[in-house]
Amino acid sequence: MSYQVFARKYRPKTFEDVLGQDHVVRTLRNAITQNRLAHAYLFVGPRGTGKTSTSRIFAKALNCTGGPRVDFDPDEDVCVEIAEGRSLDVTEIDGASNNSVDDIRALREGVNYAPARGQFRIYYIDEVHMLTTNAFNALLKTLEEPPAHVKFIFATTEAHKILPTILSRCQRFDLRKIPAPMIAKHLLHIADLERVELEPLAAHAIAAGADGGMRDAQSMLDQLVAFCGSRIAEQDVLDVFGFTSHQSIGGLCGAILSGRSAEALDRVCQEAEQGRDLTRLLTDLIFHLRNLMVHQVDPEIAMRDMPPETAAMLSEQAAQISREKLLLLIDQFAEVESTMKWALNKRLYLEVGIIRATQLLGESTLSDVILALRGSLEGLPTAGLSGGGGGAVVAARGPVEVPVRKVETAAEAPVKMGSMADAVRAAVGAGRGVPVVPVVPASVPVAAVVEKKEPVVEPVTEVVRPEVSVRVPDAALWEEIRGEFSRRMPMQGAFAAEAVFLRAEGRTVVIGFPESQATASQSLMRPAAKASLERVAAEVSGQDLVFRAEVRADLVPVPLPESTAGQSRVEVPVAVAEVKVEAAAGATPEAVMAEFMDDPLIREALKVFEATVVGGK
Repeated sequence: MSYQVFARKYRPKTFEDVLGQDHVVRTLRNAITQNRLAHAYLFVGPRGTGKTSTSRIFAKALNCTGGPRVDFDPDEDVCVEIAEGRSLDVTEIDGASNNSVDDIRALREGVNYAPARGQFRIYYIDEVHMLTTNAFNALLKTLEEPPAHVKFIFATTEAHKILPTILSRCQRFDLRKIPAPMIAKHLLHIADLERVELEPLAAHAIAAGADGGMRDAQSMLDQLVAFCGSRIAEQDVLDVFGFTSHQSIGGLCGAILSGRSAEALDRVCQEAEQGRDLTRLLTDLIFHLRNLMVHQVDPEIAMRDMPPETAAMLSEQAAQISREKLLLLIDQFAEVESTMKWALNKRLYLEVGIIRATQLLGESTLSDVILALRGSLEGLPTAGLSGGGGGAVVAARGPVEVPVRKVETAAEAPVKMGSMADAVRAAVGAGRGVPVVPVVPASVPVAAVVEKKEPVVEPVTEVVRPEVSVRVPDAALWEEIRGEFSRRMPMQGAFAAEAVFLRAEGRTVVIGFPESQATASQSLMRPAAKASLERVAAEVSGQDLVFRAEVRADLVPVPLPESTAGQSRVEVPVAVAEVKVEAAAGATPEAVMAEFMDDPLIREALKVFEATVVGGK
C-alpha cells in the first residue's frame, strides 16, 4: 500500500474524533437525534479546522445502515465509500473549478434522482464562495425547496463573498481555530502511534506555527519526520520552519523591559541572520506582551497548558511592568507591525520600534506624576481653603490668568534620574524646580515670580504628641473626627461632611450616606482617603478604628451651612493656575492681600518650596 500522509491517515472518522469544534458537533448530533435535519448547511472557518472532515462525518451519519444515526460504524462499507469519495449518493464538488452556470444546471438535473443506497442524496460543495453570481442565482430556487431526499452541505473560508440570499437559506456553523495546546497534545498522540520521539516543546512550537490549523500541524510533523527521523527536538522545528522559540521571545521582551536596547537589537540581529521572519517575530512579541497582561489579571489563565519554563519566565516579567505601560507597549508595537507589512526594510522599522519602546518605559505617565505628588504632599496642611475660620473662600466664578515665570539659577540644572516621578519626588523634597502659584485676589493683578533661595538647614526637633484617652465611638466622636479630617484634608472632608454616624461594631464605625450621595461614599472609601480618615480617627479617639460606609434610602442629605447656602464651593490644591478669591464687601486690595499672605497654607507652601512671592502691578 502506498504511503499516506498524516493529514489523511489521521483524519477524523466519527464525531468523537473532531477536535476543537464541540459547538458544531453537539448541534449536529442533537439534530440527528431529534430528527430536526435542515436541507442546507454551511461550514465556515479557516483552513485545516475540519470543514471537509465534519461534512463527511455528517454524511456518514445520514446514510449509514439504519440511519440517520449518531453512533454509526465508520468501518462499514457505506461509510468507507463516503470517506474515500466514491459513494454514488454523496457528490463532492470543487467550487473553484465547477463554478459555472452549466455545472449548476447539471446539479439541478441530478437532484431529481433518488439515492442509490442510502436515504439521502448529499451534495458537498467546497469553496462555495468561488461560484459565480449567475451560478448562485441558478442554484437559488433548488436550494430553497429541494426534494425531501436531498441535502446540501457547503464549505468556505470566505463567507462574506457568498450572496445573502444563499446565506439566508442555510444553517451556518462557524468552525474556530483549534487551540495550540490541543494541537500539541494530538501531535504527541500521533508521534506515539508512529513511534517517533517528539519533545513537548517541539510539539508546542509546531502548534504555535500551525496557527489553529490541525492539517497544517500534521503536515509539518510529517515533514519533520522525513527531516529528523525518529527523534524531533524543538531546535529542529525552529531550523526547518524558521520559527522563534518561546525562550528567545522571552529574552527579547526581558531586554526591552530592562531598558537594554543594545541586547535587544543584538537578539534581533541574530534572528535575522538565521533567516527568521521578522514580521512573525514581532507578532510573537506582541502575543507575549498580551500574555503578560493576562497574567497580571489572572495568572492561572495565562499559564494554562504552558511549559513550566515559559510559565516561570512569564511570572517574573509580569512583575516588572505596570499594566498601563504594558498597554502602551502593545500599542507601540502594533503600530510598528502595521508599518512593517508594507515596508521593504522590515528590520529597520523593527529596530526603531524596539528603541522607542525602551525609551517609552523610561518616561513617566501622568499617573506616575500624580502618584508622586500625592505621596510627597501627603500631610501638607490645607487649612484656609475650605472657606471657614476667616480664610479666603474660593469660589468657581470664572478663571483669572496669572502670569508666572520661573527664575532659574545654576543650581537648577537638569538632574538625570530614573524617571519623571523620581524627579518630582526629589523636587518636592528639596524645594527645587516646582513652581508655586498662589491663590490671588481677582481685584489685585499680581505677577507671581518664584525665586530660588539658598536652602536653609533647620534643626529637627522631635514632636511629642500628648496621649489621647481611648473613647467609645459615638455620634459626638464622629463629629470631632470629621471636623479634624476636614481641617486637614478639605477635599476629602467634603465627602465626609455628607456622612452621619449609624452604629459601632467593636472598632468598626459604620457611617451612612443618602442615596443621592453614593458617589461621596465611594470617594471616601477609596484606599487613600480611607487610610487618611482612619489615621485621623486614631489620633482623636486613641484607638485604631476601621470605617465602613452604607448607602441608605432613609437618610437625607446634610444641609449646607447658611453662610455658604446658594454658593458653589470648590476645594483647590496648592498648585492652581486660575482661581478667583471672594473678598469681603468694601475690603481694599491691600487688606485682601494681607489676609491672603496670612493664610497658613500659603506660609507652609512657601516654607516647603523655599520660595518667595513678589507682587507687582
